Amino acid sequence: MDRPPGLSVRLKLTLSYAGFLMFAGVLLLAAVWVFLLRYVPDRALIVPGSTGVPVQEVFPIRSSLLRVFAPRAAVVMAFLLVFGLAGGWILAGRMLAPLTRITGATRLASTGSLSHRIRLPGREDEFRELADAFDTMLARLEAHVAEQRRFAANASHELRTPLAVSKALLDVARTDPDHVTGEVIDRLHAVNTRAIDMTEALLLLSRADQRSFAREPVDLSLLAEEATETLLPLAEEHGVTIETSGDIAPTLGSPALLLQLTMNLVQNAIVHNLPEHGTVWVNTTISPESVMLTVENTGKQLTPQLVSTLTEPFQRGTERVHAGHAGVGLGLTIVKTITRAHDGTLTLTPRPTGGIRITVELPAIIPPTDS
Repeated sequence: MDRPPGLSVRLKLTLSYAGFLMFAGVLLLAAVWVFLLRYVPDRALIVPGSTGVPVQEVFPIRSSLLRVFAPRAAVVMAFLLVFGLAGGWILAGRMLAPLTRITGATRLASTGSLSHRIRLPGREDEFRELADAFDTMLARLEAHVAEQRRFAANASHELRTPLAVSKALLDVARTDPDHVTGEVIDRLHAVNTRAIDMTEALLLLSRADQRSFAREPVDLSLLAEEATETLLPLAEEHGVTIETSGDIAPTLGSPALLLQLTMNLVQNAIVHNLPEHGTVWVNTTISPESVMLTVENTGKQLTPQLVSTLTEPFQRGTERVHAGHAGVGLGLTIVKTITRAHDGTLTLTPRPTGGIRITVELPAIIPPTDS
């Protein structure tokens, strides 16, 4: 934004300091006038019983005092002006030195350099608080930008794969007229379906991350029942039993996004399970300030290091048991983003006997108190 040039803050503070000092000097002179000079007589005094000669040498009159006092007062005021300007300039520079460092860091950040930190020394005050807040913002912004770059690179790689496969299939079909057309079509259909699923997942991530949704009351227990009923055929196909229980868990959010969150959790629990006779537990609980949706399953034992990476984009838990459904690698990433968009927390914990326990905690709807 183009702005017309103006006075610097340092100059403004300097003028303010000097002006205040001059004002204090004027007040001091006024006090001298009011409380001292007003009691000095304006005429020479004649002492009773004397020869009648004025005794102004002994009792000075007001005009004589003013004649002597005024030049010296002017000199003092001039000294206060010079002292106020010089001292104010130095003091303002010392006071604004932290702000200069913060401004320099801001300019560096505006050029794309997010690794710089102010690290302002000294005891806590407003400038240090501002510098610490700015450093924290830079750290979060740097982490967010790095995450977005990594996500964009991974997404580009993942989307390039089905496109490359489609191109290869079409090239084969074009160069080999005797190739079975139905087989090519089936493989192209599968590849395009995967690309569509990937694109829809990316759009869902963008929508949830921008929090561009209306909030309304939602019962997590009903969403859990809907998700388990929808995914029951998938569970039967994988030989997995789903057990649902829990309390009514009212929260505030997007029903569509929270249903997607629940579907992703249950689907992951079904797909990444034992090869046969696996179990998935879906439970909802409520506390005075939050509601919790917990999904846990049986499966291979997982390490805490592996579990900590499962919410990263395109991490499919390759050390877990798959059953022919690799997914697009964004299931738990979507869960994490939706949870964060609803001001909740996501906790992943490996089960001692194998499998994983995932808990989503969201703010509860607090009923109004009767007054």
